[in-house]
Amino acid sequence: MACRSSRVFPRTAARLVLTAVIGLALAVGPAASGGDVVAQPTRSSAPDPSVITDWNAVATATIVTDARRVIPEPVIWQAFVHLAMYNAVVGIEGGYVPYRWRACGPRGASSVAAAAAAAHRVLSVYFPGSRPRLEKAYAASLAAVPEGPAKEQGVRFGVRAADHVIALREDDGRSAPVEFTRPPAPGVWRPTPPGHLPFKSAWTGRLRPLLLTSPRQFRPGPPPGLTSGRYAEDLAEVKAYGERNSTRRSPSQTETALFFAGEVGVQEGLRDHGVRHGFGITETARLFAAVNAVAADAVITTWDSKLHYGSWRPVTAIHLADTDGNPATQPDPQWQALIDTPPHPDYLSGHATVGGAVMRTLTELFGSPRVDLRLTSAATGVMRHYAYADQYNRDVVDSRVWAGVHTRTADRVGNDVGGRLAAWALQRNFRPAS
Repeated sequence: MACRSSRVFPRTAARLVLTAVIGLALAVGPAASGGDVVAQPTRSSAPDPSVITDWNAVATATIVTDARRVIPEPVIWQAFVHLAMYNAVVGIEGGYVPYRWRACGPRGASSVAAAAAAAHRVLSVYFPGSRPRLEKAYAASLAAVPEGPAKEQGVRFGVRAADHVIALREDDGRSAPVEFTRPPAPGVWRPTPPGHLPFKSAWTGRLRPLLLTSPRQFRPGPPPGLTSGRYAEDLAEVKAYGERNSTRRSPSQTETALFFAGEVGVQEGLRDHGVRHGFGITETARLFAAVNAVAADAVITTWDSKLHYGSWRPVTAIHLADTDGNPATQPDPQWQALIDTPPHPDYLSGHATVGGAVMRTLTELFGSPRVDLRLTSAATGVMRHYAYADQYNRDVVDSRVWAGVHTRTADRVGNDVGGRLAAWALQRNFRPAS
């Protein structure tokens, strides 16, 4: 069910205003007094979309800085926040089908107030320790909305939107005590040097998805067998190019590997894209809700595969190559990857799977392979511009091999799975109103 707006959508409104102004100037011509008629542009009453990007930044600070949630977990709470804001906005503005909700807001209610109230409510419930930050941001958002019934109605509707998402996520498996208990054996994951840390964020592989039907819906087939030619080729490539002091890896390949060594600022890149392309409040709310919800389900799908297959990382495979039964592999007990290996299995690659999901989401939303994203690496501080989705997908797949932390198969299959799950999810969610 989609809600009908009581106002014209922002871009449409702007075009109508411009057309009317030009038509008036042409029709009236010189005034009777002999002076020229100057058409004064009409101010658009379009709601300010910055409320979405502002609260995205607040959510990032709350989840990452205050609560210290680390990859891959932050995107899950980002999805909750943005689904609530999306429902709050489209419930008032219309234009798109709400996320698993059949409520519409009061006509004339402020969608800016609704979005702020929704984000504030979700973050306050899940992160009560960030109350000072959240209250300050909320006061600033509401100060920008004129006092009156529209503001009051918007706030009430935003709280309803948030409470609906919170209710949907009850008992979803967050932070459940999921453990990887498979004993060490050839091909089986075990903690890796230097930290030898236990399986991180295993609970995400059992989390109830936001858009998909189950964590295993897009689980791929198994990785190559230990005695296969494909396995030997994968291991030889990562051994040669991913070694810490590799002479085969070029400087530009090293730069790409390090660029993707941590977060690459997708949230910030989306904020920048929306501003530069003049997105209205509904477009902005949809962009952030779709990207974060799909990315969260890509995380769930990835960690489901990691738990299910539990395949060892390249560093372990190279150290123990004399146990894999493959005559084409040779052990090197001293081998080290370019970067420290994250504490979870190889197959699938989280970076590549989520990357494929995000890029497919953007191309579906934009109706074009051009994504025009400016992303900044948290690891290196370098900014890269990705004009097209396939450029990003190519680099994210290559980077994890060149960093020495993933086999190419784990990257390629993950990237493909991410793209397919995103296409499936967007055929069923965030659709334009009929």
